Amino acid sequence: MPAATSGLWRQPRHKTNSMKIKGLRWWILSLIAFATVINYIDRNALGILWPEIWKDIGLEEGEAKNVYAAISTFFLVAYALSKGLSGRLFDIIGTRMGFVLSIVVWSVAAALHGLAKGATSFLIFRALLGLGEAGNWPGATKSNAEWFPVKERALAQGIFNTGASVGAIVSAPLIAVVFTWVGWKMTFILMGSLGLLWLIPWLWLNRGTPDKHPFLSEEERDYILKGAAPKESTPAAADDRCLSYGELIRYKESWAVMLSRFAIDPIWWMFVIWLPIYLNDQFGFNVKEIGFFAWVPYAGAALGSLFGGWLARRMIENGASVNKARKRIIGMSAFLMLPGLIGGAFAAEPVLAVVLIAVVLFGFQMAIGNIQTMPSDYFSGKSVGTLAGMGEFAAALGSIILSTFLIPWLSEISYLPVFILGAVLAPLGIGAVFALGGKIERLKV
Repeated sequence: MPAATSGLWRQPRHKTNSMKIKGLRWWILSLIAFATVINYIDRNALGILWPEIWKDIGLEEGEAKNVYAAISTFFLVAYALSKGLSGRLFDIIGTRMGFVLSIVVWSVAAALHGLAKGATSFLIFRALLGLGEAGNWPGATKSNAEWFPVKERALAQGIFNTGASVGAIVSAPLIAVVFTWVGWKMTFILMGSLGLLWLIPWLWLNRGTPDKHPFLSEEERDYILKGAAPKESTPAAADDRCLSYGELIRYKESWAVMLSRFAIDPIWWMFVIWLPIYLNDQFGFNVKEIGFFAWVPYAGAALGSLFGGWLARRMIENGASVNKARKRIIGMSAFLMLPGLIGGAFAAEPVLAVVLIAVVLFGFQMAIGNIQTMPSDYFSGKSVGTLAGMGEFAAALGSIILSTFLIPWLSEISYLPVFILGAVLAPLGIGAVFALGGKIERLKV
């Protein structure tokens, strides 16, 4: 594992008087999931508060949506660039300090939103937020590869992804309530402080990787390390090194990860960025009403994250190969997303609309938890963060093109073509896994 990580806390592996924490891998995962909750609270605050913000910063009603799209685009451009680099950064400095760096940057950026005076300020602070928040995803994928045996990785990824959904669920009502107490400026500052508080338990609990963590019992250490590589694989010695970007793109399996993320992730961002605006445009909702309705789709997403991870673990424990489990679950997700997207295109009532979107996001999270696990199925720990970052870069790039450039224009016509766009993207993203993914197992490099 990276020397930078292991060198921060040098503890004897067999120190008999050190404290042991039962199920430490689940505590590490829980902290990362909670960081993801904070990530989404900070991310969603702008969209929820925008119906009030644009009036205060001197915008006209006709230009408010285009300015919001531009701000969102700056966020996603920075997010895409950072995701492409942060995976490599996590491979170099390790997950412990990688998360510290990411969360300090995004928490400060989130708080700075409260000092914004106009559209330009929001563009700058939003880009800084994107730079920080991007590290959360390749960092989590790398951490799960370090801390979980193969059969548990999709479940771990599902629990982690549940943090995004829970963050989206709680952000709408939480921000709406805090806004009524202190206004939008102080709301940003208070929400930004949450990440800095998170650093306290993280730095105390995460003191190294499983091979040398002082709080890890020998029983759990052996369970993690023995289950780290797929049974069917015999990795070559070269698999221990960190593959370069150029080496990784020579594998069609890497393209399966990147192209699937390019096509499928815009469906998620379609709702993360535009759901509050959709509810305001389509049904005339104010901030309080958005807070009351906007959490429903993410409840579906949270259930999909847990179900997709649980199902993968159950299938593998019952004898299915990693390849069969991943592909069956990813394929099943299309049968949920497509009807939800097509039905949502014609929904005339807000309750029906948010329920159908919840079905879409349930299917999306079933798929994405297994797709995000594929880098650790194909490659060793030293390359996982890099490929995960490449996948995240592709996801952000697709979201910039398809979710921020197209949607303002399409929504001026109606929201029907927006939903139809999602219905086209879902089979394209899932099809990339089947067309290019080959057999999902450890590759010989």
